[in-house]
Amino acid sequence: MRPNRRTRGAGIALAALALLAGVLAAPAAQASPPSGGGQLTDLVNPFIGTENEGNTYPGAAVPFGMVQLSPDTGHNTGYDHAQDHIRGFSAVHLSGVGCGLGGDLPTLPTTGDITETDYARYAAKFSHATEKASPGYYKVGLDSGITAELTATTRTGVQRYTFPATDKANVLLNAGQSLHSTISTTVEILDARTVRTAITGSGFCQDTKPYTLYTVTRFDRPFTASGTWKDGKVSAGTTRSSGSAGNGAWLRFDTTEDRTVEATTALSYVDAAGAAGNLRAEGGQSFDRAARAARGAWERRLATVRAQGGADTLRRTFYSSLYRSFLAPNIASDTDGRYTGWDQKIHRAKGFDYYQNWSLWDTYRTQTQLLSLLAPREARDMAISVLKIDEESGWLPKWGYGTVETNIMTGDPVTPFLTNAYAQGLLKGYEEQAYRALKKNADGVPPADSPAVGREANSPYIRDGYAPYIKGRPHKKPGDSDFDHGGSATLEYALADAMLGRMARELGHPEDAARYTARAQNYRKIFDPSTGFFRARDARGAFTGPADPAKSEGFHEGTSWQYQWLVPQDLPGMVSLIGGQDAANQRLDSFFAYDKLLADPARTARQVWVNGPYSYYNADKYNPQNEPDLIAPYTYLSTGQPWKTTDVVHAALTLFTDAPTGMTGNDDLGTMSAWMVLSSIGIFPVQPGTDTWGLSTPVFDRVDLSLDRRYYPSGGFTVTAPGTSDAARYIQGARLDGRVQSRTYLTGADLRAGRSLALAVGSAPSAWGTSPSAAPPVVR
Repeated sequence: MRPNRRTRGAGIALAALALLAGVLAAPAAQASPPSGGGQLTDLVNPFIGTENEGNTYPGAAVPFGMVQLSPDTGHNTGYDHAQDHIRGFSAVHLSGVGCGLGGDLPTLPTTGDITETDYARYAAKFSHATEKASPGYYKVGLDSGITAELTATTRTGVQRYTFPATDKANVLLNAGQSLHSTISTTVEILDARTVRTAITGSGFCQDTKPYTLYTVTRFDRPFTASGTWKDGKVSAGTTRSSGSAGNGAWLRFDTTEDRTVEATTALSYVDAAGAAGNLRAEGGQSFDRAARAARGAWERRLATVRAQGGADTLRRTFYSSLYRSFLAPNIASDTDGRYTGWDQKIHRAKGFDYYQNWSLWDTYRTQTQLLSLLAPREARDMAISVLKIDEESGWLPKWGYGTVETNIMTGDPVTPFLTNAYAQGLLKGYEEQAYRALKKNADGVPPADSPAVGREANSPYIRDGYAPYIKGRPHKKPGDSDFDHGGSATLEYALADAMLGRMARELGHPEDAARYTARAQNYRKIFDPSTGFFRARDARGAFTGPADPAKSEGFHEGTSWQYQWLVPQDLPGMVSLIGGQDAANQRLDSFFAYDKLLADPARTARQVWVNGPYSYYNADKYNPQNEPDLIAPYTYLSTGQPWKTTDVVHAALTLFTDAPTGMTGNDDLGTMSAWMVLSSIGIFPVQPGTDTWGLSTPVFDRVDLSLDRRYYPSGGFTVTAPGTSDAARYIQGARLDGRVQSRTYLTGADLRAGRSLALAVGSAPSAWGTSPSAAPPVVR
């Protein structure tokens, strides 16, 4: 019989002391390699998330690489494991996006005469039995008898095709089709081995300003014949084709004796010279050498986390999630440092690498913090890149793709993104520049001639204390509108204000700090005492939409039930609004279906919480597959029942598996994967935009983090929880570097100065972390 989770009596406390005396005093075991002594890359399954709208891709990339060379099967975001035809292997993908994006230059090997120029019609059939993927490598056998292999460097994609014996082995470079809108393309065959393209496209969920991608593809041997096509007409011997779309080049090889053809495609978002320079710098090596280098890069990156214990399935799921966490943002500067800024002018990065692709509404909650911890050098460059966007275009980004703003999603995600970088010590030398940019963003609205929407509802928010929900308001710019989601925008603005207020105080701007800290309380302005929930207000100030919080309006991809916990800056204040700690715990228990969860965690996760990959609305339960609820399980740390955080987190972790359906929804550039990694380790960023890390029981006996000494002088941090399991999952006590750790959180300073967190676990909840002083602090 399962023990009562609410029991915290003297017997439990005594048992905890006995366990602490034995377990915490014992020397920790050394981390072990993967089962069988293999490499960590052997544990990664890139096919996870390729079904059920995880929208991941299985192809080849290196950490944060510009190139993501992967097959497209017809899904609007690229690869769908349920389909059996490949349209091409294209050079650009983003992990887990919700709308068509990338898919530039799909390349496909064929045999015989070329009769079709639409990749949906010449697509090659294949079987999953012939597929293989690992970090930096992909292989598939096509029904045509051709074997395709893919690998990548930072700025190039490398292909190897093994053909049947034939004098009509073709490679098709389709410049005119992609996963988004193609506006114009140019294809040029420069010589008997080289093809150059310029592809201008736009779109991500809605139309955006166009951007141009330049490519150069170099083959390892001369073509025997070549030509182009345009608007369905195939021509032989032609060397150039351009138009609005529908352009491509075909190259023919004789493989009657030498059956392999290798090609390297270099990208640049700057110009053709940039692509050629990237090819010179990173091309010229054999496929096998490039594949070994890619695997080595991934092995080094994955080795920043060494996990001991756990079943093989858990370890595969964990390291696959860690892999996806390092796929984006992406290098955008060429090897000479040049990049195209958001002013559409060419700049040169000096002293940093320039990055692009900013799914900030998603990543500011999990992946941003994970990269700050495990990849601080790159995270610093990413933060500097965001500051360059403001410097060059006049405004900070919201959801940036390539060289343009898409304005997808709402709120103010860039503020917690940058204040996190500041709090983690990544903005030394840039503190005041970052603060000026954030202050401008927090106090203003981009002008009409700016592509950015910024805090679109800022004027009424600053005046009235809330962003109004205005149904049917015409959009003045492409993308999403904060006025369409006034309730959630108010909560996100207030969260951002709290984080900026803290930064202002630390930088010596007390008046600004007081103003932003006061605005951080604006979440109270949309609390409806008659329902006990947040509700959107209209332009006149009246609460609007159904009173039922499960059917609320004005909340982006969620309901009032789900957004009620998005007040990480002041959970005590939010708890007081809904009636105090007991009332909050009762509501949390209802939200998580806690009684059902205790009886059957996995079934509750799959049948009560999750109702489909896009079930964002009309729900009164936890939604672990989307961003608004990512922090919610950790609310119990602030309500005196921290063991319930572990119960909920461990149940949610069962949704991650090592199968193609093993994602909980869109991965959103590593957001969900980072949630899985951090929650598995047992440290989670409970206040995005600060350096506060909430604690729960890890799923591994030991996790060793290798940390960059430039940012973390200790050089590493170890979390141990000997004997952790489904049954023994409750923290009985904790020690930080041997000292009693009674708080339910760590700070960035703890991680920078400390070396180990030792947890004792048991089969029943304890008194650990239950005192009011143990809860994460209010952000001031």
